[in-house]
Amino acid sequence: MLDWSDAGRGVFYRPVKRQITLRLDADVLAWFKQRAPGGRGYQTAINRALRDHVQQHRNAAVPRVSE
Repeated sequence: MLDWSDAGRGVFYRPVKRQITLRLDADVLAWFKQRAPGGRGYQTAINRALRDHVQQHRNAAVPRVSE
């Protein structure tokens, strides 16, 4: 039997990244940058926050836009 107790989750999974231009409020960007050690990793933190939001609301009804 294999022992998977030391296995790391998601070690080999790399989601496809796409470069975009995104405008954020200055205070929101500053908040993420202040919490990033040495100013590094703030984009990953923003992506994580967006992913968490999407996962929490994935099954929510999408409001219809009337024309």
